[in-house]
Amino acid sequence: MSVLEISAFSDGARGGNPAGVWLGDVLPPAERMQAIASEVGHSETVFAAPEGIGWRARYFSPAMEVPFCGHATIALGAALALSHGNGVFPLVLNDAQITVEGRASEGVLTAALMSPPTAHRALPRDRLSRYLQVFGYAESDLDASVTPTVVHAGADHLLIPLASRAALARLDYALDAGAALMHEDGLITVLFTVADGPGVFWCRNAFAVGGVKEDPATGAAAAALVGYLRDAELSELQVFELRQGDDMGMPSRLRVECSPVPGSAVRVAGAARLMHTPEPALEGVTAVV
Repeated sequence: MSVLEISAFSDGARGGNPAGVWLGDVLPPAERMQAIASEVGHSETVFAAPEGIGWRARYFSPAMEVPFCGHATIALGAALALSHGNGVFPLVLNDAQITVEGRASEGVLTAALMSPPTAHRALPRDRLSRYLQVFGYAESDLDASVTPTVVHAGADHLLIPLASRAALARLDYALDAGAALMHEDGLITVLFTVADGPGVFWCRNAFAVGGVKEDPATGAAAAALVGYLRDAELSELQVFELRQGDDMGMPSRLRVECSPVPGSAVRVAGAARLMHTPEPALEGVTAVV
């Protein structure tokens, strides 16, 4: 067994979103995976074991299991490239089957995932008011050209488009209040965005239900965002750049591509970098870098 710490969607040798990657012959019991994820302490740890021609993968935050996590999938793709060579790896998730491509070349790690299918649904107006209250925004802070919407690509995220970079920079909220609200609506994250030219978005992502105030990079929400822009016919572009983590001092860059087919998988790609091993060492687990 091994646990790697890999930062996904890194900007060169800095930034990105750290994830734990556990590789083994058979997945441990769920309670053991939850305990490992809590001790590793990153927003997500992905657990993977061979199954058929691919890998069975499950994702745990410090507080709960989630159905799909983009940055941990990118980290997994990088880890599989290191351990099994470059290639495309089929993944069986709890509710979907996807792929991740991992490449390691001359010390550079990159990965690209193909998301689960995309979808979206409206959020009742009274619920939006509650989110604005908890996250410290007013109606005047919103981008009037895009309606706040629950977007989906393997998990549900609430998209709240803001009108200015300054509004995005002041994001702050109480973790417990955010978690309670998100639990009520079955959300994994709340995604705040600001458009910065065609196909470019600044993003911040609250992950209170997972016990984490903010993620530096969120591949699952990125796929859901781009899938929504396509499916709702808000954009005809097929390539997007998402910039995230800068307000946390963890600059992250995501390249997101979609086909014109509504509801189809979205490709999310980025660089990755190895980090240090977890401290203290986990009982019964060998940390490897």
